[in-house]
Amino acid sequence: MTATALDHLTPPPSSKLLGWHLLDARPEKGWVRIGFDGRKDFCNPAGFVQGGILSAMLDDTMGPAVFAMTDGKLYTATITMTVNFLTPAKPGKIVGEATVTQLGKTIAFVEGRLMSEDGTVLATATTSARLVETAKLSGR
Repeated sequence: MTATALDHLTPPPSSKLLGWHLLDARPEKGWVRIGFDGRKDFCNPAGFVQGGILSAMLDDTMGPAVFAMTDGKLYTATITMTVNFLTPAKPGKIVGEATVTQLGKTIAFVEGRLMSEDGTVLATATTSARLVETAKLSGR
């Protein structure tokens, strides 16, 4: 795996809750692979991981793709996100992959997908996100 700005980032509490962990990254291509824990606590009454949780996992995959691609110089603030739920997600390991499709001066476009441990695609997403300079947030 290539070294990235994500290697030095402390995951926020929401990411820790999801079991976020970096699996692989290709910053020059704007691509990341992130692991998540699909805990039983995240399940709906039918026993599948709730869609909002899956959406959070997708969001927590697509944003880091931009962060890695910009060497930690830019965070994202989601403007829109469209999610397609393809297969119910059973509890267990979930893998997210995202690719930056276009990085502009103020907005990025990113595609993502979640897969079960066996490679079944669970959900896909696209997002447009406002770019926020990391340096501007350090003075919060």
